[in-house]
Amino acid sequence: MKAFALGMLLCTGAAMAAPVSYTLDPTHTFPSFEADHMGISTWRGKFNQSKGKAMLDKAAGTGSVEVSIDLASVDFGNELLNRWARTDALFDVTRHQYAIYRGELAGFQKGVPTRLDGELTLGGTTRPVNLKLLSFKCVPHPMFKREVCGADALGSFERDQFGLTAGKEYGFDMTVVLRIQVEGLADQ
Repeated sequence: MKAFALGMLLCTGAAMAAPVSYTLDPTHTFPSFEADHMGISTWRGKFNQSKGKAMLDKAAGTGSVEVSIDLASVDFGNELLNRWARTDALFDVTRHQYAIYRGELAGFQKGVPTRLDGELTLGGTTRPVNLKLLSFKCVPHPMFKREVCGADALGSFERDQFGLTAGKEYGFDMTVVLRIQVEGLADQ
């Protein structure tokens, strides 16, 4: 009888340590960016539509994230600039409407990841882009009664490596700061 009880306890522990899948909440997930404007100012913008999935195995210290960013939802806070950014002068959303970030959660410390090691696909080109997790936390969602996890990820990349060269001939710095604020609710 003791062996059966111990077996049940071990099975329960294993079930609780299983990987958990999360659906990213598009109302709480906003990829944003900062880019140089001739060395005299910094343009900031965000994307208003994104979707994605994540997986987290706290016991194993592993996980993954995939975020699909709708480039047509670019928002600089200036509609004229937004329309320009959608053209082939920058994002060319008629040919490449989505940017995809895929990463593996890594650098776990005390059960919490500290970075995403991944890649960005933008303009039909895929390159490594690693992100530092400035924050990462999971808590029970008070309304949905399921776990919700959130993070603030930060990194940078050279946009001309993705074929986005607008302004390069005028001396624009090609470095883009990428920040992804994300929340995901555990799937049922």
